[in-house]
Amino acid sequence: MAGRRAIGRDVHFYNFAEPDKALGGLILNPSVTKKNFLSMLGILIVTIGPYRVTSRSTGRDLTPTDEPLQPGHYDIRPYSRKDTICITDEPCIIRIISQSSTGRDSTFRTQVRERDGKCVITGTVNRRADRDNWSTFHAAHIFPLSSEDYFVQSGFSRWITNRIGERDTGINSCRNGLLMRSHMHEQFDGFYFSINPDDGYKITCFNEDFDRIDGRILDPVCRDPSDNRRVRDELLRWHFRQGVLANMRGAGEPSFETDFPPGTDIMGEILSGPTAAKRMEAELLSRLGGYDIAWDSQKPIGQS
Repeated sequence: MAGRRAIGRDVHFYNFAEPDKALGGLILNPSVTKKNFLSMLGILIVTIGPYRVTSRSTGRDLTPTDEPLQPGHYDIRPYSRKDTICITDEPCIIRIISQSSTGRDSTFRTQVRERDGKCVITGTVNRRADRDNWSTFHAAHIFPLSSEDYFVQSGFSRWITNRIGERDTGINSCRNGLLMRSHMHEQFDGFYFSINPDDGYKITCFNEDFDRIDGRILDPVCRDPSDNRRVRDELLRWHFRQGVLANMRGAGEPSFETDFPPGTDIMGEILSGPTAAKRMEAELLSRLGGYDIAWDSQKPIGQS
């Protein structure tokens, strides 16, 4: 059964003009500061002029400080009465776990392993690497293979400077990859945590933090400025933005079942799940070489 991202939220935000209808919310973890929250709202909120965010419990406006954000209800109010508040319709893409995509390149995997040598999220070193044993470690794509067409059309390929040949889009460059434990990979692909390169590479967990990664810093081994294989900030920034859209907008985007025991009617499971047609299309195209599949940008999940 698909998860519901809105369940368990302890932060909710509203258009002040509709105080009973939440625009979205957040499962709060300790690393999120007032400054972080205001920055996230900057991704979500569309308005012509400036606005303020007021805590209902204190009646005070939030300021961009490093103080921890407190659980509660927050009203968004434009300074001008002529301005309106609405939520962005920027699409949030469907991700298919890249480990299962046929377009993966063994060179990508090898280069990510050689560069990182550890899970850059948890810090766990692969002490079996000298025996070429990489079980439980995955080379994860930041920008998914199933969205290669979107990757090119949106200009992200220009950030990949180590492409080989004119037909190489760069999506399988190690600069679009991170080494992480396999269970971290699944959460990363689901946008349940992300890395903000504009906040010291801090990891933000958008869900219950079982693995105690919230607030950790992305390991420096993958982002050494002197290494031309280093991960690109632009791609991390894109992933973080997607994480905010997926988890904080409206009721949140659906999460998909991936644990299919032997004998499971996988087709039936997918068709009975949320946004079945979109997921089927993404599953198919990820096996044909990668095209972008986006939510309906005019009506994101969770928005009426």
